[in-house]
Amino acid sequence: MTERLRIGAVIPARDEEDNIGAVVRALRALRTRAGDALIDDIVVCDNGSADATGQRARDAGARVVNQQKPGYGIACLTAIAALADVDVVLFVDGDQSFDTSQASRLHDAIAQGADLAIGSRVLGRVERGALSAPQIAGNRVAGILIRLLWKARVTDLGPFRAIRSTALAALDMRDTAYGWTVEMQIKAIQQNMRVVEVPVDTRRRRHGKSKVGGTVRGVAGASIGITGMILKLALRSLRARHLRSNA
Repeated sequence: MTERLRIGAVIPARDEEDNIGAVVRALRALRTRAGDALIDDIVVCDNGSADATGQRARDAGARVVNQQKPGYGIACLTAIAALADVDVVLFVDGDQSFDTSQASRLHDAIAQGADLAIGSRVLGRVERGALSAPQIAGNRVAGILIRLLWKARVTDLGPFRAIRSTALAALDMRDTAYGWTVEMQIKAIQQNMRVVEVPVDTRRRRHGKSKVGGTVRGVAGASIGITGMILKLALRSLRARHLRSNA
């Protein structure tokens, strides 16, 4: 039997009017084994949409905050700041690429003692065409670098994840763009938090084009942001060790 935790869902979204309503409704429909709502609060950050993303999210039952400055990380930070008092923060994309019912797996992993639960697409089922070749390659490269630098096994930088609120606060997240997910994972490793990977399934987005894998600009931006964050945190660790050895 797992502990019942209050969960707040964060959904960064830009130009997802054809997807966001379905994601919010699916989250609201989730139930615990006792029949209570699994998700206690849902905040969508409308990240400068040119369509009706915000209104569709409200109509589906989410609270909506706006952030005109583009960036995955800053959208997450903006939504987190608006969350109610919760025990766990759940991150999910607004493009219907994930099976939201699998949020219960992430909840259970946290309830059983994890500080951070990563939804690994690599360990789950991937619908053909759901991930682009650059996304798959980027995940592998990032995983190799993290294993070499911090001796930790990482199969995926998946955005479908859950983290204890206390752990999230301790990580002092700063990245405002594509380095957000890897920053969270590496900082959790550095702070000796319990990080687990949970298999989740991923599918082709139902409407529109991916902001990352669907454009050259998105692929380039994500690659630079992720690699840059890994190197930044590695250099910071080296400097800290050097200062300690000379103290």
